[in-house]
Amino acid sequence: MMLNQFALRTTIILPTILATMSQIQAQDADMSFFITSVNPGNGADLGGLAGADTHCGALAEAAGATGKTWRAYLSTDVENARERIGKGPWMNAKGITVALNVDDLHSDNNKLSKENSLDETGAVVNGRGDSPNRHDILTGSNADGTLVGDACSFWTSSGEGSAMVGHHDRQGGGAEPTSWNAAHGSRGCGLEALRGTGGDGLYYCFATE
Repeated sequence: MMLNQFALRTTIILPTILATMSQIQAQDADMSFFITSVNPGNGADLGGLAGADTHCGALAEAAGATGKTWRAYLSTDVENARERIGKGPWMNAKGITVALNVDDLHSDNNKLSKENSLDETGAVVNGRGDSPNRHDILTGSNADGTLVGDACSFWTSSGEGSAMVGHHDRQGGGAEPTSWNAAHGSRGCGLEALRGTGGDGLYYCFATE
């Protein structure tokens, strides 16, 4: 009798578990936008755009989002952030569409927020009021996604300099505290300097296709 009950429960529960796992994997596979969960290790020296893109791709692959081309939302004197991330739409790890296209992304209509701007694992990134605060997201960009300043020697410096950051939680200090991509400049380019204003050297990643 007990064996039959166990078999019955297994018959009912196992398909549910498998269906849930399949749904999670499908969401991971569809993901086309995230915030990096970690900095590569050298502050704003990301190895230039190529190094930043590689980090995006490695994190995405580890999270199960394979078969996509990933680009960091970062501006340099060669390429603006808005021009390197594809056409959209972009979806987070939970299946929520955060922007339909480039113009939507850079408008008040985007759905970027602390709750929606997740890392590649689907986790919420600490914001203002959390410990530690990690809401400063590297962009080197103006609000329209074009270059401002020298972006820590175009993402090759971890010493003196500055890069524009946005607030993924849309709150805090700076000239534009509610901006996701252009809140204020960093105090330096090293990891400790970035952490000093509420960051952790994180940045946005978008799938181009």
